[in-house]
Amino acid sequence: MKTFDELYAELTQKVTYGDEESGTTRLVAQGVHAVGKKVVEEAAEVWMAAEHEGHDRTAEEIAQLLYHVQCMMLASKVSLEDVYRRL
Repeated sequence: MKTFDELYAELTQKVTYGDEESGTTRLVAQGVHAVGKKVVEEAAEVWMAAEHEGHDRTAEEIAQLLYHVQCMMLASKVSLEDVYRRL
């Protein structure tokens, strides 16, 4: 299990070092538009899971949404501090 901050640090490292084996690196390299499509898709899947698929499936979809939101943060050059200042 990892925290939101730990995941962000892991993804930042992959993108910073250009890990070519990383799906994260490839997705972020595609830019905001590609990442945005994934964020919208995952948000819809969270909603559908919450409506129809139960607790565990909803938690899984929320985890995927958080991952893609962090990819958007990286593609947009938005840091955790940028977000936390606005919470």
